[in-house]
Amino acid sequence: MNKKILTDREREVFELLVLNKTTSEIAKFLGISEKTVRNHISNTIQKLGVKGRAGAVVELIKLGELTI
Repeated sequence: MNKKILTDREREVFELLVLNKTTSEIAKFLGISEKTVRNHISNTIQKLGVKGRAGAVVELIKLGELTI
């Protein structure tokens, strides 16, 4: 069984990112602060060892963690 890389919340954030939602839009949609959204994105980037949001999205798709 594969261990999940993302928490459920991180997955929600990235699913909205690939829909081209802004940090502000994601925060409003999920009912969390923009800082929390940025923290989820930052944590994911660190976990994956990539640079930037786009790099994280590409890696998550490669790993089968996100589908588009």
